[in-house]
Amino acid sequence: MAPPFEPLAVATRAGTGLALAAAAVTAANVAGLPRLHAEPVTEPVTVLVPARNEAHRIAGLLEDLRGQTLLGTLRVIVLDDDSTDATALVAERAFDGDSRFALIRTTQAPPPGWLGKTAACRTAAEHAARLVDPRRPGVLVFLDADVRLAPDALAAAVTELRRTGADLVSPWPRQEAVTATERIIQPLLCWSWFSMVPVRVANDSRRPSTAVACGQFLVFDAAAYFRMGGHAVVADSLTEDLDIARALRRRGGRTVVVAAQDKATCRMYVGPAALRAGYTRWLWTAYGSAAGSTAVAAAAALTYLVPPAAMLFGRGNTRRWGAVGYAAAAASRLAARTVETGRRPRVGDLLDAAAHPVSIVGLIGLTVASHRDRRRGGLRWKGRAIG
Repeated sequence: MAPPFEPLAVATRAGTGLALAAAAVTAANVAGLPRLHAEPVTEPVTVLVPARNEAHRIAGLLEDLRGQTLLGTLRVIVLDDDSTDATALVAERAFDGDSRFALIRTTQAPPPGWLGKTAACRTAAEHAARLVDPRRPGVLVFLDADVRLAPDALAAAVTELRRTGADLVSPWPRQEAVTATERIIQPLLCWSWFSMVPVRVANDSRRPSTAVACGQFLVFDAAAYFRMGGHAVVADSLTEDLDIARALRRRGGRTVVVAAQDKATCRMYVGPAALRAGYTRWLWTAYGSAAGSTAVAAAAALTYLVPPAAMLFGRGNTRRWGAVGYAAAAASRLAARTVETGRRPRVGDLLDAAAHPVSIVGLIGLTVASHRDRRRGGLRWKGRAIG
């Protein structure tokens, strides 16, 4: 007589198997993700900072840029993208007369077919092109205003670009998470690819689907950037960082992701309202369609919600399988965070990893909200309608 079919037992084993597979990828990436180290740089480095309503934090980045070491030639262009606050004034004060820094202001809305950030990046790059010697174009760096840099961060990023021979290096900043909401969601940003993409293989690949990039800190070979057409290839993209990396790969270029750890940090969103707005503006695009989002949410629930539920409410082997799946997911989350931060786990990191199922529920909820808000025409970012 065949044993009775037990849906929870079957689902738990399947989810645990997926969680173990993700943990195996994570373990490989603990050793395989490259880290930054700095050497002196002699070629020109041009930094572009697109900024809209960043008066409250742009001074910190500019102070860090003024303190960069191991660089021969540094230029910095801040593009004030029609800010409604004192971004331009704060930036000019932070320059403190440093001739390497320049401010450009635009009061125009993005052209049809463009989003605000991609249009700002293009405008800044056009100004940079006038300064670049075509015989020695050097390196083009895009930085978000909320990034903070160690003194040798740019030199380390350029060193990695030239060491690998890549067209684009994306140093992954340590994502700072302070409030409870931030701690629930922000570590997922790194964990999501760290547990799914074997980075050593992906960095050597030219497959667009395996590209990883973070738009907070992008370091291009300037010639490769201008040759591909710059941000024009991702004009209407809400995930322009990933899409520009994929575009480079489709053209035969190479892109590399590297752990910045203490070289670069970023607190993307301060508090729940900013975090919700930030994620809902783009999550509807993440998986191609509402059907794709539904499929991914179902897979995430099977992998990261069913095992802990079985651990709590199942019996016998089902409970034991659930405990294994939950432990694998928590270990994966903790390992990703440890590599991202470059430090030993703290009590808060352990608690956040233990609360991983809560994070998955939160991410699914944000994805649902993103699709809903887009259908209602309610998506906005920094005062501009999107989607």
